[in-house]
Amino acid sequence: MENVAELGATTNHHRLRFAWQKLLPWLIPIAIIGFWQLAVNMNWISSSLLPAPLAVVQDGIALWQTGELPKNISISLYRATAGFILGGSIGFILGLLNGLSQTARALFDSSIQMLRNIPHLSLIPVVIIALGIGETAKISLVTVGVMFPIYINTFHGITSIDPELLEMGHAYGLSKRALLTKIIFPGALPTILVGVRYALGVMWTTLIVAETISSSSGIGYMATNAQEFMNMDTVLLCIVIYALLGKLSDLIAKALESICLAWQKEGSVK
Repeated sequence: MENVAELGATTNHHRLRFAWQKLLPWLIPIAIIGFWQLAVNMNWISSSLLPAPLAVVQDGIALWQTGELPKNISISLYRATAGFILGGSIGFILGLLNGLSQTARALFDSSIQMLRNIPHLSLIPVVIIALGIGETAKISLVTVGVMFPIYINTFHGITSIDPELLEMGHAYGLSKRALLTKIIFPGALPTILVGVRYALGVMWTTLIVAETISSSSGIGYMATNAQEFMNMDTVLLCIVIYALLGKLSDLIAKALESICLAWQKEGSVK
């Protein structure tokens, strides 16, 4: 009976610890929102300068019911996803190519590094002149912003593989394809995924700027339009939506890391 009681107490302790670990990251945001609401209610802060969180939520519900909010969120998600897929694919392919081939590295890497050091948002005038102000321009900006973090992390991950592992693969008679799939890519994957997480942040930053310039749709357009009419409720709502989408992207990236790098944890346990 004592063992059963101890087991139950241990289980409850683990559950409480797990719940606390899940709650801990949200304590500071909840405290900030609570203080924010209190400050507005107590007139410490003018509601015209900084609307209360409840007012922002009510504005979001109203915009959702009219269909304006879901439409603009879906447009922003489309631009972000399209730019991320294009930029991520280009960055990964170039990183893989330059990491595996010294000839390709000598030919392309220097030029890519020069382009990488140009702030991609400074290319906005060039993109507008070349591509106009339509969807192509916005997706192209996101593509350029996403491409370099994934390129540099893919390139670094591949070139940082332990040479002894490669020698061992050659000693076992592995083909080039087997070396790539069994040694090089798994070894570079943690670094590549770090690049993915960083690129997701760049993706949203670039999209915010792209949608506030000559745009007629998207979350950034909503924020700019609301700013012109001094509608702080909608401006803050757009900021909150960007923050939530960024957090969701980071959670997806973490889940991807857990799935793709599960073999590392299994190996460390063994």
